[in-house]
Amino acid sequence: MGWKGTVRSLQASARRAERNAHRRQRELEKRQKEFDKMEALEQAAYEVEVYENHIDLLLSMHKECAEPVQWKKILSTPEPRQPLKSGALEQAALHASATYRPNFWARLFKLEHRKREALLGRVGVAAAEDEKLFQAELNEWKTAHDDWAEERDIALRILDGDRQAKLDAIEAFESFEEISHLGSSIQMIVHEGGVLEAKLAIHGSHVIPSEIKSLLKSGKLSTKAMPGGRFNELHQDYVCSCALRVGRELLAILPDELVIVTAMDNVLNSSTGHMEDQPILSVAFSRATVDGLNLEALDPSDAMKNFVHNMSFKKSGGFSAVQALNAQCFAGVEA
Repeated sequence: MGWKGTVRSLQASARRAERNAHRRQRELEKRQKEFDKMEALEQAAYEVEVYENHIDLLLSMHKECAEPVQWKKILSTPEPRQPLKSGALEQAALHASATYRPNFWARLFKLEHRKREALLGRVGVAAAEDEKLFQAELNEWKTAHDDWAEERDIALRILDGDRQAKLDAIEAFESFEEISHLGSSIQMIVHEGGVLEAKLAIHGSHVIPSEIKSLLKSGKLSTKAMPGGRFNELHQDYVCSCALRVGRELLAILPDELVIVTAMDNVLNSSTGHMEDQPILSVAFSRATVDGLNLEALDPSDAMKNFVHNMSFKKSGGFSAVQALNAQCFAGVEA
């Protein structure tokens, strides 16, 4: 299929496997066009649905992931065969010319010479058509062969632990668009020893709602300020869900047995007294443990207990800065 084809195929599979929260989001977006025509109680119910769906999206980031890339299988893909020029149309035209026998009417009206010239003329046309078809097949083969060679090259480099190949593959798959749409950005680092770390810039205060929307018994909309403790809990689950999603995507793209995800956010630096971007979660995701998780049922924050991680969190105060994990400690845990 070729490297680019593999990327497209796996991205399509990820879209097909989208979680319920995404499907619900699309349905709500369609209904947005009808919002002005709704009655007041319908608008209230719609606003609550949008609010609840947004929360669901934030806390279920970890439930989606692309299909794993089978790098070893890619290496076994046979090389596309260069096409051969068949000349089938020209041969058919030559045969028609050589075996032509004038019928009664051709002899009667002396059309034999004209018919033979026409058949000979078709030989040249057929040869040109053969060449046109061959060139089209040749161009198609060149594209397929280039893709095959590119795919094979990056597969060899990936399996050999090439640092740049890892970064190239991650960039090609564009697996983190949803996270970036929610205001988070990612920086990839391949440390000495080959361990890949993703630094995830979380902007929780911009993503987590500051209000709670619900319906009163009357059906009217109720909007209240979100309590600090509830905000912090949602923030923690969102951070952990994002981290798990990033870890899963990286393990799907790469053959590595372990990757590190470090989430950064604006928290108090106790040594300076200023708010600064600092690590609030650093976790080493191992493939074996991730594969054993029940992703539909787990709590993202509780799931961090399954991995080596640094996280300091209190419901009353939220996150505190922590030390990012030292990648060198995990250098031996590789594919």
